[in-house]
Amino acid sequence: MKATYGLLRLLRRLLAHELRLLASLGRWVARRPPHGVGEGRGFGYARGQAAMMFGLAFVCVVETVGMSVLLRDWPLVERAVLVLDVYTVVFLIGLYAACVTRPHVLDSSVLRVRNGAHVDLRIPLEDITSVRREVRFTHEPADGELNLPVGAQTEVTIELAVPIRHFTFLGRERAVHLVRLHADDPDELVRSLTRARTVPSPFPGRPV
Repeated sequence: MKATYGLLRLLRRLLAHELRLLASLGRWVARRPPHGVGEGRGFGYARGQAAMMFGLAFVCVVETVGMSVLLRDWPLVERAVLVLDVYTVVFLIGLYAACVTRPHVLDSSVLRVRNGAHVDLRIPLEDITSVRREVRFTHEPADGELNLPVGAQTEVTIELAVPIRHFTFLGRERAVHLVRLHADDPDELVRSLTRARTVPSPFPGRPV
């Protein structure tokens, strides 16, 4: 019974993730404002992913054409492979769209750290002890650390006074006291976050 419940919970998380990807794709295609920014300020991190994502999507399209030719004598198999390939292309573009439409968000009290549709961590500014510009290309798994690299690289390191709860993609709870992330403009993120922690402002990082 417990295993069945765990499986159902996992399926619900996977379905929710797929729905967020599709919603992000729709928001991106419709050129709607980024998700969840509100009165805060968004900081993108998707710039370095575009070439890789669209490169993979192009490879999938080429593979779809090739498989259609190879399987033309087996129409049922050809259709099944076509559906799978189309879904893969939509999935890849949805991953990129989620990164574009779900940026990191800084407001007057919280830094919302995100990574596509599967990471959404809210860090109270009062719990941050330090933020620094730190370029890293290797990220060994460690207890209490959350690494969100893009292209294997992070540029901003955030240390916390108290651990905060983070749930992994599969639902496992972790206590996080250090976060490393990527940003398209890491210097501006560090400046804005430092300013938001020291000078209360309704629009952190903007002139008041």
